[in-house]
Amino acid sequence: MKFIDQLHRTIVIQKTPERIVSLVPSQTELLVDLGLESSLVGVTKFCVHPKHLRISKKVIGGTKKINVEKIKELQPDIILCNKEENTKDIIEALKEIAPIHISDVSNIHDCFELIRMYGELFKIEKAASSIVASIEEKRINFQKKVETIKKQKVAYFIWKDPWMVVASGTFIDSMLREVSFENSFESENRYPEINLTDERLKDTDIILLSSEPFPFSEKHVLELKSKFPRKVIKIVDGELFSWYGSRLLKSYTYFSKIIGYK
Repeated sequence: MKFIDQLHRTIVIQKTPERIVSLVPSQTELLVDLGLESSLVGVTKFCVHPKHLRISKKVIGGTKKINVEKIKELQPDIILCNKEENTKDIIEALKEIAPIHISDVSNIHDCFELIRMYGELFKIEKAASSIVASIEEKRINFQKKVETIKKQKVAYFIWKDPWMVVASGTFIDSMLREVSFENSFESENRYPEINLTDERLKDTDIILLSSEPFPFSEKHVLELKSKFPRKVIKIVDGELFSWYGSRLLKSYTYFSKIIGYK
């Protein structure tokens, strides 16, 4: 059987995969919600949802550094990766062990495509379609709430020392637009380093500090508040902005709270 992944690579498998290694936390959660937990044999140390997985499944490393021998011992039928989360060296090291499916998710439509791809790949089309429909329903309901609100400019910080923000060409940027925000750094690409003296911060209405990958806390809010006393500064749940897949079932309810809608 032949399948195409999101990098337009052809994957050849002999049967529906029954032993899955997932190297992407959000995709691991998606697999569980698709009813494939029993097929998961290997996950990363960052696969924190659901919590028990790191006890019940073999942990094979992180998303950037893996234990190739552990993966080989698991004898997977397929390995699930992501263009951004995993490195080219990882793909190269694993290519002789099992077929590799690589995702590439930049927006909500890419996310829907990935879920449907998994539906086809693992012969669970009904479950995949159900998750897509549920996310789409929540998305449409949220869009009705925000269609008349005034757009505000935001800076979404993901790192400190150096300060780094989200810019264009990222899934988080697409989620900011879903919330009806304007990204102050949309003219940049990916995750640029900036200084707090950057002129674009002067025109920013809201500064968002992500809970991951850098663990921003209230002390960082106070630090930035001393520099930008008139701006709204919030810590936000990074998973609900950056985890594509079934986590989006919770994202739009969270977005409603952020902009003041219950």
